[in-house]
Amino acid sequence: MPINKRQLLTLAAAAAAATALPVLPAAAQEKFPERIINFVVPFSPGGPTDAMARLLAAELTRELGQSVVVDNRAGAGGNIGAEAVARAKPDGYNILFGTSGPLAINHSLYKEIRYDPRTSFDPIIYVGYLPNVLVVRPDLGVSTVQQLIAKEKAAPGKLNYASSGNGASSHLAGVLFNDMAGTKLVHVPFKGTGPALNALLAGQVDMTFTDILTAMPYIKSGKFKALGMTTTQRSKAMPDIPTVAEQGLKGFDVSVFFGVVAPKGTPPDRIKVLNEAFVRALAAPKVKDTFAAQGLESAPDHSPAYLGQLINKETDAWAKVVQSSGVRLD
Repeated sequence: MPINKRQLLTLAAAAAAATALPVLPAAAQEKFPERIINFVVPFSPGGPTDAMARLLAAELTRELGQSVVVDNRAGAGGNIGAEAVARAKPDGYNILFGTSGPLAINHSLYKEIRYDPRTSFDPIIYVGYLPNVLVVRPDLGVSTVQQLIAKEKAAPGKLNYASSGNGASSHLAGVLFNDMAGTKLVHVPFKGTGPALNALLAGQVDMTFTDILTAMPYIKSGKFKALGMTTTQRSKAMPDIPTVAEQGLKGFDVSVFFGVVAPKGTPPDRIKVLNEAFVRALAAPKVKDTFAAQGLESAPDHSPAYLGQLINKETDAWAKVVQSSGVRLD
């Protein structure tokens, strides 16, 4: 059948319209999420980070309608798990529950590290931070940070502090304290937080810097004396303890922050879906109440941009402390 002029114009218009339609990439067309999300925790099962992740994963599963499964990939201070996510396909199905170590400190601490927290990830959400606290043995004879500084300067190099290992935040907190206070506290590294606390309980060391969650029962029982919170603001969990900063070391700020990131290049729409799900999960009464009881301070801003800024700032700040400590790990 011959085609008249009107039919020809109609066909041409239809062809032009079809050509003009945007061709969306497969990732944008696919509903997200449609399968299990792998929630990597770069530490061993049973620790505080793992417990937090499992609580969040259960709530996220309800929010997203898909299973969110915790995958523990421990080793090298969190670097193994972080690198695994950095190298994963950027599709939103592999995300990292990171802390200050793998997301800031380790970049300058480890000689060989095959990712950069500032460029290898797309931030999803800043969850919050866990304050550290400076605790001493009760018979040390000091009740304030200034008394501790005076006691150390009266006999330089005589007082010591325990840490959970070389390069740990409990070690670097002491380095920063020495730098800011002009003291010479001697570092005594242990293999983990447990052994460090046991040494303090036994009176083998004078003090330590540890997280509020771990220290809280010992402080309440009188086994440790708390001298100061290491954050710029007092802890909501123990508001009677003044900060180190308000006792003369202005700007002293050491805490463990928690953030969730995805591999670089993850589609923004998927980052948005994950961020909104995490925000709802953090607002759930069970999650909110549990985290508050553990001393976790809520983030002032849950946006991806805020976490990105925090990672950049913390990475640069800790690089200076690591350089001052002289410690480099293989």
